[in-house]
Amino acid sequence: MNNLIGGTPAPTFDDPLEMLLACHGRIQAQCATLNKLLAHLPQHGCDTQAQQAARAILRYFDTAGRHHHDDEEKDMFPLLRASPSSAAHALVARLLEEHKVMDAAWLQLRSCLTELADGTSAALDTKAAEHFIGVYDRHIALENSQLLPLAKQLLTAAQLETLGKNMAARRMG
Repeated sequence: MNNLIGGTPAPTFDDPLEMLLACHGRIQAQCATLNKLLAHLPQHGCDTQAQQAARAILRYFDTAGRHHHDDEEKDMFPLLRASPSSAAHALVARLLEEHKVMDAAWLQLRSCLTELADGTSAALDTKAAEHFIGVYDRHIALENSQLLPLAKQLLTAAQLETLGKNMAARRMG
């Protein structure tokens, strides 16, 4: 349907696992922007670029990032828990715990980014930002290497279709 540069089709909700993988790429891009922001602030302060970067990161993690967690927590994880796979059960439990850590890291970072976006502060908590980037990097690596292949193996075509429909609906409303 949609094409990226180079003619490679962009994933659609018809292939929800590829869509989740693509979301991981977008999360990594936002974390890269956050990393650049850490380097930018000491030299340039809270200039227009810094404010725009902070707004973009806030917008992403407050919307698409939240949808991504909901896709997993409300739709995919329950399907995997319903499977007879003890490996899936253990992995889902671990990922849910990681989501709690990631949510807490976001809440800590979000207030700093809000002040940057508003231009009321030129400070960014480096430890909070690096922690946020680190937990996301490790989490995405685990999901890409274990969760998505396991879901591909365990979920039926009908379950994947429902997952994709629910993901699309979440973004419409």
